[in-house]
Amino acid sequence: MSEAGAVIRVLLADDQSLVRAGFRALLDAQPDIEVAGEAADGAQAVRAVRELRPDVVLMDIRMPLLDGLAATRRITEDEALAQVRVVMLTTFELDEYVFEAIRSGASGFLVKDTEPDELLRAVRAVVAGDALLSPGVTRRLIAEFAARSKEPATADALARLTEREREVMALVGIGLSNAEIARRLVVSPLTAKTHVSRTMVKLGARDRAQLVVLAYESGLVRPGWLG
Repeated sequence: MSEAGAVIRVLLADDQSLVRAGFRALLDAQPDIEVAGEAADGAQAVRAVRELRPDVVLMDIRMPLLDGLAATRRITEDEALAQVRVVMLTTFELDEYVFEAIRSGASGFLVKDTEPDELLRAVRAVVAGDALLSPGVTRRLIAEFAARSKEPATADALARLTEREREVMALVGIGLSNAEIARRLVVSPLTAKTHVSRTMVKLGARDRAQLVVLAYESGLVRPGWLG
């Protein structure tokens, strides 16, 4: 992942050339972001990620040959690509594949017609280690599909956590940032960040997005708790 002050390298994976061209024009115009490459299908995306090692992949869910969901799994399951962050692109806010994508390792999702400033914020946020889970619509989507999940609960995994770590995980689950968690618990932002990091390590969560999924699947957070 890019060091502080380094240029953020982005790979564009979408089967529509006009979509890629629009994203490229926006991203390349930023002094701290550059488009490292493009892919027109999921198989190309996986090959490009292995070759170029971008910081962020903007991955369309629906593509030929290999869809974005399968491509994301291949990327996030490759330990050599652990620093690559995948942001899913979808036409609809409530896309049935989004939850599965996040469980598979994606750091969040954006609708394709998102505002330019929001897209730029998203790219910078995932590189900084944040998940794109703050907007209410995203949290509701996570809650909806987590409630339908057929995966076993992670109660055993939660047993590894301290009481404070479970408390922090629940706050991450309802979409709070480290700064907001710090204010809620009356601790420093650094302490809050440390608790979040330790919780992720203990549960084997790739990033905050997966920590949110685990919070719902384990029952630590329930859909009705959303703000």
